[in-house]
Amino acid sequence: MFGKTTEGSSGRLGQLCVGYFVFYVATGHLVKYFTGSVNGAAPRMNDMAFLAYNTFGANLTCLLPVVALGWWQMKSIRPLRVGAWEFPSELLYIIPSGICTAVVIPTTTLMYTLPISVMVAMVIMRASVIVIGRVVDGVQIAQGILTKKVYWEENSAVAFALLAASIELLGGNGDKGVKAGADSFDFIHNRAAVIILVSYICAYAIRIYLMNYYKNTRPKGEPLDNRAFFATEQIAASIAMAAIATFVFFSPRFIASWGELHQVAGFVSAIQSPLPAWMWAALSGVAFGIVAFFSVFIFMFKGRTATFTGLVNRLTSLVAGTTATLLGWAIFGSRFPTLQNWVSLGFVLVAVAFLTRAERKRTRELKAAQEI
Repeated sequence: MFGKTTEGSSGRLGQLCVGYFVFYVATGHLVKYFTGSVNGAAPRMNDMAFLAYNTFGANLTCLLPVVALGWWQMKSIRPLRVGAWEFPSELLYIIPSGICTAVVIPTTTLMYTLPISVMVAMVIMRASVIVIGRVVDGVQIAQGILTKKVYWEENSAVAFALLAASIELLGGNGDKGVKAGADSFDFIHNRAAVIILVSYICAYAIRIYLMNYYKNTRPKGEPLDNRAFFATEQIAASIAMAAIATFVFFSPRFIASWGELHQVAGFVSAIQSPLPAWMWAALSGVAFGIVAFFSVFIFMFKGRTATFTGLVNRLTSLVAGTTATLLGWAIFGSRFPTLQNWVSLGFVLVAVAFLTRAERKRTRELKAAQEI
């Protein structure tokens, strides 16, 4: 797995998953380090301040390397000309994907800052995206964009992933030791939590569709330049996030009611009066930024369906969530995973077993078609 691998091979996929796992464990752990309480003490940093600093660090981690390395230079299969200017037609949908990314990034961090464990947050978000992947495949098959079929093993993995999510959503989500005063948390009936999750799901649905549209509309034999897609998406996301941050910062001046929202007030305060540890919080975003590289490359992995890549991506982070929760228990005294958490993880492992079978079948199919 860690030796030389080829594009589209199982070994390459395994390498991406290992990188994704390691940095997602770090991401979940760092969020709780900065925003969680230890032994009843006050959190090191409020949620909105951490969101501002962490997102800034993550954004720079993604943006600076792709610009410096020139990844944004895309070879278009259908260039468009407007007057004297010629540009890749792919920009017409990669830029919207980047805007969706600008929604996904802060809502992901906000999910972690809710008074629920890292494991629960990851299960809820990841299961949602797994369903999106299956829906996207169904839509693109109907449109004639996707010519591959979804194996029954992939559908079975989706079912077990949903079982894992339902256990966490319908069960108690208490997380003692993570948020002061939060003995239990009713996710479904909490307005802020629902808004965050719905925003996350809608943005990811559009993004995954566009990712797979790009991947599935490449002519046979045409290289799949995922680096160019990632770079363009990140540039668009950076511009969108800067615009959103600017709007939120100045919003209390022309929308009086916004000044009363503690989330907006916390964000504005974090910018006007940076906390002493703001640089460390920004550096914590490096792990989240690195995760973005692995995440996109898994989602757009050559020769696989959206169902499969979404499952691989999200199940990897679910296992990372278990690891992060255990580390939080051992280091910060957060709660130990409950029985429902372990049952949920068990369903995830069953889903992984089905995915392994599906990957073997897909590899044989791709080799027969000489796509690897």
